[in-house]
Amino acid sequence: MQANTALQAEAHAGAASQHVNIAAYKFVTFDNTEEMRPQYQDICARLDLKGTILLTPEGINMFLSGPRGNIDEFLAWVRSDARFADLEVKESFSAEQSHKRMLVKIKKEIITMRMPLIKPEEGRAPFVEAHTLKRWLDNGVDDHGKPVVMVDTRNDFEVDVGTFDNTVDYRIKKFTEFPDLIAAHKDDFEGKTVVTFCTGGIRCEKAAIHMQNIGYDNVYQLEGGILKYFEEVGGAHYTGDCFVFDYRTALNPKLEPTETVQCFVCRSVVTPRQQLSPEYVYEKSCPHCYGKN
Repeated sequence: MQANTALQAEAHAGAASQHVNIAAYKFVTFDNTEEMRPQYQDICARLDLKGTILLTPEGINMFLSGPRGNIDEFLAWVRSDARFADLEVKESFSAEQSHKRMLVKIKKEIITMRMPLIKPEEGRAPFVEAHTLKRWLDNGVDDHGKPVVMVDTRNDFEVDVGTFDNTVDYRIKKFTEFPDLIAAHKDDFEGKTVVTFCTGGIRCEKAAIHMQNIGYDNVYQLEGGILKYFEEVGGAHYTGDCFVFDYRTALNPKLEPTETVQCFVCRSVVTPRQQLSPEYVYEKSCPHCYGKN
């Protein structure tokens, strides 16, 4: 813990000359999104923040980047709304703003699942914190001696950048595929403890509830997702990096940007090794789309 605290202190000490990148969400009834959208647009423009904010009837989701003081002022403003007074935020740092423009969107769901009866605001599924999960993975079993199985709820291209060791990956293209797939494989997890995970925890808020609803007895969500796990315990039991939806493309277990990029043309993830291919031409092609229309 002391080493981790020292690393965090070092990161914050160097943050003054860097941009702070925040990720935050909360499931809560948000019935005046149309009224609030221009207010969010105005304060983000005034503070020169870049990123994306989703305002939905079921809550808020945001990825923003800007100077420390501006981010703090924005968060103070958001938390002045009683609905978001306890909004929790995950931070990382970069030399440049991690987004190039600012968008405030109104959507139907924070993360599209098309299962309106699932309402995390009314009660979360059980969660496991990073240090506890690491102990379980160290031992191969949970505190009750049951085998632990990790289930990745992210899309296939995100998983390809990095994931937990020996994870179950259904190669989904979009989150709406997850409910039917996890229901069809329920018998595979008999007698085991299942831990669902994603980048920041949003998908698992719904995924774990759905799994409980269809009869999974021992299912947890990883609190704060991969990014919180990296922040708390580093990369133990994890191979690769974590895909993020901004110009950095991927973060390593130290929450630092990596050399992984996205193709300008087809948006596929291109690893450093793939960038050595003659098929990779900046802003023109990559090994995934070379020779295709």
